[in-house]
Amino acid sequence: MSSRLPTPGAEEREHSDRLLQRLREEIASHGPMPFSQYMERCLYMPGLGYYSAGATKFGEAGDFVTAPELGPLFARCIARVVQPVFEMLGETADFLELGGGSGAFAEAVLLALHAENVAPRRYLILEPSADLRERQRERLVAALPPALFERVAWLDRPSEEDWQGVLFANEVIDALPTTRFAMRHGEVYEEYVALDGEGRLTRIDRPADALVSGAVRHVERDMEAEFAEGYRSEILPQLPYWMQAVAASLTKGIMLFIDYGYVRREFYQPGRTDGTLMAHYRHRAHNDPLYLPGLNDLTASVDFTALAEAGNQAGFGVAAYLPQAHFLIAAGLQEVFERAYTETDDEATRYRLSQQVKRLTLPDQMGERFQAMVFARGMDMVPLPADLLAADQGERL
Repeated sequence: MSSRLPTPGAEEREHSDRLLQRLREEIASHGPMPFSQYMERCLYMPGLGYYSAGATKFGEAGDFVTAPELGPLFARCIARVVQPVFEMLGETADFLELGGGSGAFAEAVLLALHAENVAPRRYLILEPSADLRERQRERLVAALPPALFERVAWLDRPSEEDWQGVLFANEVIDALPTTRFAMRHGEVYEEYVALDGEGRLTRIDRPADALVSGAVRHVERDMEAEFAEGYRSEILPQLPYWMQAVAASLTKGIMLFIDYGYVRREFYQPGRTDGTLMAHYRHRAHNDPLYLPGLNDLTASVDFTALAEAGNQAGFGVAAYLPQAHFLIAAGLQEVFERAYTETDDEATRYRLSQQVKRLTLPDQMGERFQAMVFARGMDMVPLPADLLAADQGERL
């Protein structure tokens, strides 16, 4: 497997070795750790985790490209969707972005809303990584007018004070530390990370606790089918609690989640017997999460039925669910593209705009693999574009 991946430099390998040593020490002291805990350490351990260290994550120089990194069209479409919400809620409405990435989305959406005179009172970024927070700050202070930048603030934790406005999360749920489960002799087992006889990381199964077992049995009941012997996949038993934590204080407004994933029956289809877990290293995807811990982005696809259930439990209703391509087209992607195209005479820029549209909408790119889910709460009427509501596929959930 590793032979087809780029060779890490000495500094990268030293970084990974430091995290590996910490993992070994923790496992030696406390025993095998649940895979979800291993994933949390690999992604978020201060100074050593993938999102907590200083290497470039996003864009062509990183390990993957998100929709906002392709260019401004994605964020401008989001701005068109949320603009009526800010117009309805007025000057006290805020925008909360979960995980700000490089700051590209915040830059583009704030400029788009500012141009329409509906900039939010505050643009809040919930960002756990100090390194990414500083990169976002540097980018936004250089790109935004001073008065607009003054509206930007960073949060260490979800707000405990009630607020209204828009919560937005692009490729956030896929990075939540996921539980891996397996079926053995009709019982639910949980995957753990342990040490073998030579001190190397290895994966083992242990009987699942009540929380994990209950979550798996809920999925079986909902699908009216039992998982087959040996079936292995991912599940997020903590998702309802996470949703409550990040969204409970949003009393009036909408939430928009965009991520790659499936409705439950597609996520847990019988032929997908080893789940959706993937590791990403320098634009290469592979399936060994134990390889070079700390240097790989670890992700799992989203069960959007579970996301809808979590939103419902937190007091929100699903206002729309549809593939990203349908969402962006309904949000006015054609008009956004044409406007940007006619504003420049540079053929290279026009070519990049055309490539953005293809990456965002083609079925074999982001168009069908990514899904959009809109939640609403506290509004008698949800001011979403009519075309978006008409394209809703919520019945598939």
